[in-house]
Amino acid sequence: MRAELRYREDRIVEPDYLHSVDEVGVLIEDLLTGPVHQNLAQIIHLDRPSMMPEWPDHEFLIGVDRAVQLGVVAFADGGGSVISAGGPETRNAPVYYLAGHWTDFSDRVEISIDIVRNAVEEFLASGGKRPTCVPWKERFPDG
Repeated sequence: MRAELRYREDRIVEPDYLHSVDEVGVLIEDLLTGPVHQNLAQIIHLDRPSMMPEWPDHEFLIGVDRAVQLGVVAFADGGGSVISAGGPETRNAPVYYLAGHWTDFSDRVEISIDIVRNAVEEFLASGGKRPTCVPWKERFPDG
């Protein structure tokens, strides 16, 4: 098992790698304690096929926000694009940052950091399948 990991400005061209679920806790802690504008990560599972060389057939995003102690998870592949479904107590339009580049999300998408951690572990262990431990909703329901 191996997955590419991009989240730091200095590691966008040459990614880091996750080799086991044992490394997930370190990733989550690094996102929580690292630069504020680098709290979103893209993870590409290398056991999944590519559509073309250097172009994966999926995208998995995870973010954690230390200020509110919540996170977000998004998954896309040929079956569609989904995002975590947060409760009514979560924020409207939260913003997370992948290597300093902002990504805004729709309302009510934040979930507990424990679910984010479990989702990454499940994604890695399953060979890159959409995690079942996350409550999902369509990411772009209008199109």
